[in-house]
Amino acid sequence: MREIRFHGRGGQGAVTAAELLAVAAFYDGKYSQAFPFFGVERRGAPVTAFARIDDKFIRIRSQIYEPDYIIVQDASLLDAVNVSEGLKQNGEIIINTEKTAAEIRPKLKLKKEAKVYTVNATKVALDVLGVPIVNTAMLGALACATKEVTLDSIKKAIEKRFPEKLAVKNIKAVEEAYRQMKE
Repeated sequence: MREIRFHGRGGQGAVTAAELLAVAAFYDGKYSQAFPFFGVERRGAPVTAFARIDDKFIRIRSQIYEPDYIIVQDASLLDAVNVSEGLKQNGEIIINTEKTAAEIRPKLKLKKEAKVYTVNATKVALDVLGVPIVNTAMLGALACATKEVTLDSIKKAIEKRFPEKLAVKNIKAVEEAYRQMKE
């Protein structure tokens, strides 16, 4: 089983990203689940969402404490929350930032085996969508880094979720972030 934890701020679409990831995994023929955890429910407050993907039925229904992958939609959370807490030894963390992995790694409390990826999803979202909502761009980055879901399944999940005009833009954001991934 692969467990994914999303860190974002209210309004950035972390919950939607987890849901889209679960739907994409389903389209790839896997079992999946997604669920949010809310603290203070207000725009800009830290939000955590979770997703699980497996080849067999998933029975567990708890929060994810030791994720395989962590998605950080807002680099300012690195100063507010221990986003890397519980990351598995060979885990991977994908951060929305204009900085390189080498520049950002010292801010994280990571085991040396953990991989750090960065993508400027905010720039992608602004350029493609016209708004700084990075959730779909981060899914493109996740697909590139982990290969847990296919790009086609993410596109299909987006087409199912959003109206056509918005789906086309979000698919462009996914593709652009996929191309821009950096380790």
